[in-house]
Amino acid sequence: MTKLWRGVLMMCALLLVAPAWSADKDYRMGTGDVLRITVYGQPDLTTEARVGESGNISFPLIGDVKMAGVTPSQGETEIAQRLSKGGFINEPFVTLNVLQYRGQQVSVLGRVNRPGKHNLERVSRVTDVLALAGGIAADGADTVTLVRTRDGKPEYRDIDVIALFQPGGEASNEVVQDGDIINVSRQPMFYIYGEVNRPGAFRLEQNMNVVQALSMGGGVNARGTQRGIRIMRRDASGVMQQLDAQLSDPVKKDDVIYVKESLF
Repeated sequence: MTKLWRGVLMMCALLLVAPAWSADKDYRMGTGDVLRITVYGQPDLTTEARVGESGNISFPLIGDVKMAGVTPSQGETEIAQRLSKGGFINEPFVTLNVLQYRGQQVSVLGRVNRPGKHNLERVSRVTDVLALAGGIAADGADTVTLVRTRDGKPEYRDIDVIALFQPGGEASNEVVQDGDIINVSRQPMFYIYGEVNRPGAFRLEQNMNVVQALSMGGGVNARGTQRGIRIMRRDASGVMQQLDAQLSDPVKKDDVIYVKESLF
């Protein structure tokens, strides 16, 4: 598959992702979000409010309530507890829904078609944000990095994009939050030269072995031999090593595979 078609197919997959999770309890509300809050049996307390620059909304009877940075379920709990502790309502049942998502902005960097900051107007996951960024470019990696700041410290999580579209992959399709950064690196490469039909640089696919690498190079030509294949690989200290290779051996990033000429 060519790089161009691979990029087109990846973009189509991102746009055909499952529907939005508008009630997702992992979503953390932000400045500008519009909320609708109801209390069962208390229609006079029904409130629609926009989260202000302070991160708060004003709710009847209890005043300002902080909503920025918390999930809808946490907001429900906070309002219910304050109504109960204030003696206003006994065991209130509070429901909070986000009507408009305006307070979230994430950055998508690296090998995407539209890098930059993107506004989120609904609950969004990693695949939604990649789609907003125009999809992964043809030379982008299959693994992206999600960077999130918590308690003033950055956290890094690698996400396998290919696995997201396989059974069970939705568990890794994390809800993004305000201020998150998604970085898409350039796809790792390997190199093959010597007696092959198409020497050059090639995209390193996941779990690739030597025989698969040879096939991407068009296979061994009439002058070459599969015996005595060499791999040039840098060790942990950066020193280049020459290794004897078997067809089943794994290929690693920046490997140089050499196919020598047959003596017979």
